Amino acid sequence: MSEFPVTVFHNPACGTSRNVVAAIRQVGREPEVVEYLKSGWTETCLRDLLARMGEGPRAILRDKGTPAQELGLLNDGVSDDDLIAAMVEHPILVNRPIVETPLGVVLARPSERVFEVLDVRPESFVKEDGEGVLL
Repeated sequence: MSEFPVTVFHNPACGTSRNVVAAIRQVGREPEVVEYLKSGWTETCLRDLLARMGEGPRAILRDKGTPAQELGLLNDGVSDDDLIAAMVEHPILVNRPIVETPLGVVLARPSERVFEVLDVRPESFVKEDGEGVLL
């Protein structure tokens, strides 16, 4: 295990997620990459991440490109328990990337949010589309 462990809940098809993995590597950390669409989620894992984020499940609910609308998850009054159960059943409902380190947990959207939970930070970062970000 790294001296500063970093876990990225990652979707390799997502540019933001790829940028986050690249940013972590740029600062000399090798993240544990969890492809959650393959591995899925457990209720315990989601609840733990959300507790560390200080958020409810609606904060990480992804509606674009997911069955969230069809499942009625975007309606008012859907309980946190129902959202988490749906996320466990349909991992695509969880927005990405989520980054976990000893400093905290963030939904790294935009990708530069990853630096909020890293112990080192570059002066700048260039995303895969060529956009430069001064930090």
